[in-house]
Parts: sequence; C-alpha cells; structure tokens
Amino acid sequence: MAEMTVQLVAVERRLWSGSAKSVVAKTTEGEIGILPGHEPMLAQLVEGGIVKVRTTDGEVVAAAVHGGFLSVTAESVSVLAEEADLAREIDVDAAKRELENAEGSDRLKAQARIKAAGHTA
Repeated sequence: MAEMTVQLVAVERRLWSGSAKSVVAKTTEGEIGILPGHEPMLAQLVEGGIVKVRTTDGEVVAAAVHGGFLSVTAESVSVLAEEADLAREIDVDAAKRELENAEGSDRLKAQARIKAAGHTA
C-alpha cells in the first residue's frame, strides 16, 4: 500500500503527524487531493479552509485551517498553517456562539471550526 508522511503544523504547535493515504485541502487555486507520489508543489491555503488527512489506518484527521501553505513532495505533505484547530478538539457550541457575533475573517474561522468538527470520526 502506498503511503506518505504528513505533518500538520500551526505556528504555535504540531497538531498531527504520521503516515497517510491521502490529503485534501482547499487552496487559493481550489480544492486539491494529494496521493503518494504526487508531483512536488507549493500552494497557499485559504482562510477558513478544512484539511482532511486519511491515515493508513483509515482514520480521518480533520482540521480547520486559517491561512498558510501546503508543501508537497513525492513522499510527504507538510501543512504549515498560520492557525489551525483539530476537529476533535473543537467545542462546537463555543464555535457557534463565536459565529453569531463574528465578522470578516473571524466569521470564516468560526465557520471552518464548525465544518471541521463535522468530520470527526
């Protein structure tokens, strides 16, 4: 089975790293799916996007990602986010309250947190 090494890193901490079958992320050019052996590339992540990693165990690790970059080689993917929240760590009720009063980029962040939380396994 083909696999790649994935790192999901925010400015303040490493959120997740391990072996994966695929990565899906939303970039400024659109949504992209990465499989092992992908052509090397660098892409800018959108504000308020979702990154989903399908691990070699079949688990889906999702995160709300707020800006940053996606770096891809044939063997690895690095998600370097300005801010990110793992779906399993998101307090959905708090995110919904935040969404009620948020504007601009804060609204995008709250929406992404709520959407990412829906991808927990």
